[in-house]
Amino acid sequence: MRKGFTLIEILVSITLMAILVGVYFLVGNPAGQLAASRNSQRTLNLQTIMNDVYLYIDDQPSEQFASCAAGSLPIGTSSAKFMASASTSANYNIGPCLAAVNIHSLPFDPSASSSYFNSMTDYNTGFKISVNASGTVITLSAPYAELNKTISISR
Repeated sequence: MRKGFTLIEILVSITLMAILVGVYFLVGNPAGQLAASRNSQRTLNLQTIMNDVYLYIDDQPSEQFASCAAGSLPIGTSSAKFMASASTSANYNIGPCLAAVNIHSLPFDPSASSSYFNSMTDYNTGFKISVNASGTVITLSAPYAELNKTISISR
């Protein structure tokens, strides 16, 4: 009597494992699950930044986002600017404003290659900010959202 596996048994086992792994990747869609997870993180990050913005607004005598050193918020979602420390026409440097209310870090987009946070004077959130024409509703958006989703919050 011989001990061990025959070649047929090994081939059948490998074939079954390959079929199971293939089904997992077709049904489970791990890449899609990871993208959905990053989108959830983006939503949470936008909510955190929005809460920080409103902490800043609550500390202002006029209770508006008006006295920030970076100037007025961009008006309209079509003119929204990235929240980043770099001084360009495409960016809005919100860091010094939020640092005034003891916010020590800014969340940033989990997968945008240009997003990072080193300090309140060196960052790029990868998120955009704007305000409506009447100055009452602030909108934050995540332009790098995945799975063809549009992620934005307004308050």
